[in-house]
Amino acid sequence: MDETTKTPFGPDSPAVRAHLSILQDVIRRMAGNSASCKNWCIVLVAAMLVLVARTATPDYALLAVIPTLLFAFLDAYYLAQEKDFIGLYNAFVGKIHDGSVLRSDLYGVRPNLRGFQKFRATCAAAASFSVWGFYGLIGAMILLVWQFDGVRALIGW
Repeated sequence: MDETTKTPFGPDSPAVRAHLSILQDVIRRMAGNSASCKNWCIVLVAAMLVLVARTATPDYALLAVIPTLLFAFLDAYYLAQEKDFIGLYNAFVGKIHDGSVLRSDLYGVRPNLRGFQKFRATCAAAASFSVWGFYGLIGAMILLVWQFDGVRALIGW
């Protein structure tokens, strides 16, 4: 390493601010992707359930489980990525406070999760309420539509 790589950067450095901005943008994008998963899942499942209601074939409602599970996994993946980048952001802010930010720390956005760690983090993110609570409610609605004949008999329709 040359001396310029070992020179620490301060918190007022434009390079440090730009790096923080890059990390914030990535975190914002992951959160936006997660919200898009929820939006698309609602639209797709609602359309499928409307078709089920029009054709009066409640067994087809179970087909809506497939996109629900796929969007739930994708949402969990984006949440895991978001958490990983928040960890990078916090570690970088810690380096700023320590005064140990080096040139080699700047502009490189390298997530910590790799391989099986990424899968484990995605499974852990799926256990969060923002994922299982949302997609669990959609799954419950799908099951309700599937059992619509039983619900109709229960409430006297």
